Amino acid sequence: MPVSKQTVATFQRAKAEGRKLAMLTAYDYSTAKLQDEAGVDGILIGDSLGNVILGYEDTLSVTMEDMIHHSRAVARGASHALIVCDMPFLSYEVSVEDAVRNAGRLLKEGRANAVKLEGGREVCPQVRAIVAAGIPVMGHLGLTPQSVNAFGGFKVQGKTEESARALLDNACALEEAGAFAIVLECVPAALAELVTSRVSIPTIGIGAGAACDGQILVYQDMLGMTSGFSPKFARRFAEVGDVMRKGFSDYIEAVGAGTFPADSETFHSGDDVIKKLY
Repeated sequence: MPVSKQTVATFQRAKAEGRKLAMLTAYDYSTAKLQDEAGVDGILIGDSLGNVILGYEDTLSVTMEDMIHHSRAVARGASHALIVCDMPFLSYEVSVEDAVRNAGRLLKEGRANAVKLEGGREVCPQVRAIVAAGIPVMGHLGLTPQSVNAFGGFKVQGKTEESARALLDNACALEEAGAFAIVLECVPAALAELVTSRVSIPTIGIGAGAACDGQILVYQDMLGMTSGFSPKFARRFAEVGDVMRKGFSDYIEAVGAGTFPADSETFHSGDDVIKKLY
């Protein structure tokens, strides 16, 4: 397990040295501890917790209290990884003051090291103000789930010349505003490669090709813990879902058959103690 703490400075150094950054989502202490022990560079407490933890249909219902609660749990489990917490829907869009206040809560109460917010030029005033308050900001461009209604669904972004130019412009604007890294989600690989070459801060891809400076996945996707639709970019590195289902099934069967708990899994007292109770 690595002993050095990952920071925005080590992320920047990784890009300069050409070292790929590996990030994953986490939402609880136990998972964060396992990821940290494995040596992941960064852990994102994503508002994806709305989908994979809280059972919402989208991320829009996630609250600041939800994010703080889960961020605090992750922070207890990770001592090495850079901990980045998503700013949920409407926690930063309404005003710069709201953005700074809520970002501060995610660090002060949620114990995160940095925050992530979605958008380009339109959120640069918020990015500047949050950074000026001493809070590192990770940007997020391409498919931004909080804007799913505006996009008309989950679609690859930047496929036309106009939208590709806008994305590149937004990436440069976020860098100028002080963001230390940018997530690129569901972006054509060639565009993500161009953005990565044009900005001096790390790009973290999710469905954006291999040329990004790093990658991130929702850990339930990469461990096969989800059923139904699976994103094209979500490679399954293990089938943990199958193992869990079998474990649950075997447990239920053993309880029903009376084979669990076995004698070796049972506590005993002397027979004379029990006889005195009759």
